[in-house]
Amino acid sequence: MTLDSREAFIQWLEHRARPIVLDGAMGTMLHARGISFDECFDALNLTRPALVADVHRAYLEAGADILLTNTFGANRFRLAEHGLEDRVAEINRAGVELARRVVMAAFKEQEVLVAGDVGPLGVRLAPFGRVSKEEARSAFREQIQALADAGVDLLVIETMVSLDEAHEAFLAAREVAPHLPVVVSLTYTRDDRTLLGEKPDQVARQLRDWGVDVLGANCSSGPSQLLRILRAMRKAVPEALYWIKPNAGWPERLPGGRIFYPATPDYFADFARQFVEEGARFVGGCCGTTPEHIRAVAQALREMRVSPVSNGVQVLSHPRRFPEETEAPREEEVYPSQLARKLARGTFVFAVEMSPPRGVSLHKTLLHAALLKEAGADVVNIADSPMARMRMSPWAVCHRIQEDVGIETTLHFPTRGRNLLRVQGDLLAAHALGIRNIFVVMGDPTSIGDYPEAMDAYDVVPSGLIKLIKQSFNRGKDYAGNPLDEPTRFFIGCALNLMAPDPEREMKVLRRKIRAGADFALTQPVYQPEEARRFLQMYEERYGPIPIPILVGVLPPYSLRHARFLHHEVPGIHIPEEVMRRLEQAGDKAWEEGLRLAVELVEALKEWAQGIYLMPPFRKYWMAAEILEKVTNAA
Repeated sequence: MTLDSREAFIQWLEHRARPIVLDGAMGTMLHARGISFDECFDALNLTRPALVADVHRAYLEAGADILLTNTFGANRFRLAEHGLEDRVAEINRAGVELARRVVMAAFKEQEVLVAGDVGPLGVRLAPFGRVSKEEARSAFREQIQALADAGVDLLVIETMVSLDEAHEAFLAAREVAPHLPVVVSLTYTRDDRTLLGEKPDQVARQLRDWGVDVLGANCSSGPSQLLRILRAMRKAVPEALYWIKPNAGWPERLPGGRIFYPATPDYFADFARQFVEEGARFVGGCCGTTPEHIRAVAQALREMRVSPVSNGVQVLSHPRRFPEETEAPREEEVYPSQLARKLARGTFVFAVEMSPPRGVSLHKTLLHAALLKEAGADVVNIADSPMARMRMSPWAVCHRIQEDVGIETTLHFPTRGRNLLRVQGDLLAAHALGIRNIFVVMGDPTSIGDYPEAMDAYDVVPSGLIKLIKQSFNRGKDYAGNPLDEPTRFFIGCALNLMAPDPEREMKVLRRKIRAGADFALTQPVYQPEEARRFLQMYEERYGPIPIPILVGVLPPYSLRHARFLHHEVPGIHIPEEVMRRLEQAGDKAWEEGLRLAVELVEALKEWAQGIYLMPPFRKYWMAAEILEKVTNAA
């Protein structure tokens, strides 16, 4: 069928009392069939039409009610990258014809719609780039005119990174094809904001005010995030129709360059039900999803029912009441990070320390982080200039690991060497990069490192920095009381020495950090669990139970020489004679004894600690991975 008006689209919906199933990723499937990411996927409508048709057919057979044309990047700016800017109309017409032929061949022309897919231009718009809004709208008009002339049933403007670009695309659609229904769907960063910082509720209200027919969210980091975003959008505009197409989880880059999406079809289907329960009428998949994902969605939604729409307004058969302000907030609103949520649930957490590289390449660092994630690490801690040695800034390392590997990080944040201006600027930078876990420490003195003459002064001690973050930044103001544009959401760790030579002083320092707002503690390496536990018992006798989770340090000695160095030259570390004897007896295999010792320590610490802070010796991350695999498999 071909819809000839927005009213016809509403009538099509009215004949369907169930949710509408959308298709999944086109690019993922084309890449799986051997097409390089360097090629122009849209041009395949002309050069390899059978391949594109096969993908459409697979989604149709999986149960999709709407097929999106293979035209996501078929605008003149993106096509110019391949020298195809003069073939915009041809490529878009071919995309529509391919999808339409697949639908007709299946005798489903009365059931399945063909949507013209319009993606972002791939260029920056003014004032952040050189492309004016008029030029952007002209490019959108050119593509949308071709899609409309070829006979699409509706237009889907998707994966927009800002309201500005979305608006130009929408205006172009209304100018060129005012009769067609239009979906406008934005994508979000890990902070649940668009690239320009717009919140889901702002987006929903703006799209409604423009007169968009269907409000959408797609791509982003996966089903869980888009469920949060849907809730926020529908709370702001409860009467709208909603379109949701999440990625199959956060993409991970595996060794060799392959992209992996972790969300399974069953997992995806579970969220599809939740999307409908929260008000979505259209549910499908974006990057990483396959016909198997869409088949699972179709089966999950088969028995679900929604009441007919009227004038574009949807009413659920079983309306869900949105939480009032007085109701308990959701877990993801209370806890700013995965680490915070896991510790709040009582999950035993494994954190592993990594050092930034000395040069500019992050290739090995990312591979090591992927190894640790696969072995069972919950979070990776990135040290800042350990031993006062020159290293890459840890913010960059944290950001790349989170983006490329998909494991959360904790940024070590020393106060030494930073004045108040730099401290606050660095915190804002870390927050902007998506870092939420901060481990506040004094830092190593520059006298022991590469540049002993470097400035070593500081304006704030660790407890003062914790207070600054928790009582100022996290409340939306800086040290001077000036307002920030919004509060930060940091989860703060502090240092603790369970084997301190002066336990009374250590307890007082810990109390000061807790009063300042510390959320968790990381300890120095422990080799005598019972001795370490006695510190906690002493604290409890004087002040009551320690109110924050403690992740206990474990550093496997690599050799007898290494153990002696730690014992004699590193403050706060005491290695008993029994351990020294075991390492000496192991000889050249001392590292194996160190592994065994670490596993024994983890098992003993599990009885009372909330997690382990694993420190691989000499950046031998394979040792950490082996320890993690042994202790997690044993569990």
